[in-house]
Amino acid sequence: MSVDTPVGLARVTFHRAVGRARAWFVVGHGAGGGIEARDLVALASALPARGFHVALVEQPWRVAGRRLAPAPKTLDAGWLPVMRTIAARNKAAGLPVFGAGRSAGARVACRTAIETEVAGVVALAFPLHPPGKPERSRMAELLGAGVPTLVVQGERDSFGTPEEFPKDGPTVLPVPWADHGFAVPKKAETTQEAALALITTGVGDWLEAATARE
Repeated sequence: MSVDTPVGLARVTFHRAVGRARAWFVVGHGAGGGIEARDLVALASALPARGFHVALVEQPWRVAGRRLAPAPKTLDAGWLPVMRTIAARNKAAGLPVFGAGRSAGARVACRTAIETEVAGVVALAFPLHPPGKPERSRMAELLGAGVPTLVVQGERDSFGTPEEFPKDGPTVLPVPWADHGFAVPKKAETTQEAALALITTGVGDWLEAATARE
């Protein structure tokens, strides 16, 4: 489905829930890639079986074939109309809607959480700071989401490790050996498949608990 936005056409790929739906999981990609990211592919494959509609959102800059992501305000402008469109589709069913994203997409989901009235946010590989520059923290964006938030973070993520997030802040799911793209080296004491299974199971469990509270 294409969605017209002030900054161009966004594109949404749906993976429908199997059986009775619990909620919507609307997720955007990062600045360095699209919806083909390994974690997004894994979640789109696993979550429908647990009763979640998954909507993979491609930002207008990506749909247009541009290689560089625009400024944060432009990313938000490309996201908000998609969320309004899904809210309209969901009006009759009244299911909880969760915003999500990886990296830059996680920042978008956090910044727009209150405006889009989501039930919660899943931040995959949240870029807490540029690599090697912890003083340029984006913690305020994460904490400003104003809704229950799950951070899924690789233990080797150069944009921020799980230990850098506050203990009294969002729920953090560490992914052993994983980097910013959740890639696991061959020398790791785990496998790539196990890392992705940890992500899909952890996100699914968190979403189920969150929908039970709705």
